[in-house]
Amino acid sequence: MSTANNPVEALAKGGIDYAEAMDRFGGNDALYRRLAVKFLDDRHFEALEKALESGDAEQAFREAHSLKGIVGNLSFTDLYRISCHISDALRDGNIVAAQEIMAPLREARVSVVEVLEGFSA
Repeated sequence: MSTANNPVEALAKGGIDYAEAMDRFGGNDALYRRLAVKFLDDRHFEALEKALESGDAEQAFREAHSLKGIVGNLSFTDLYRISCHISDALRDGNIVAAQEIMAPLREARVSVVEVLEGFSA
């Protein structure tokens, strides 16, 4: 899927607010594309999963907080919203609540990744 003709519509399907991103990036589409596509190599999500599986709430919080910052800056709005919930739960020491939020976080991440793979094509 190419987003060259209508990036707003294509990216919105993945929970990405392109208009907000262009405001944040001063209208620099090339810079945004370059940074957004780098998210495909980001490992904070996997590190968050691993930390939650091992019960390491402190590491999980660091990973969730980093993920939240990255996706917020890139205007991945759905992923950001859910990352906020996980980060808040872990800040409060509630690893069980964070684990329960992982399924929607995973779904939102898959949506973003699918769109970004088309965005980078």
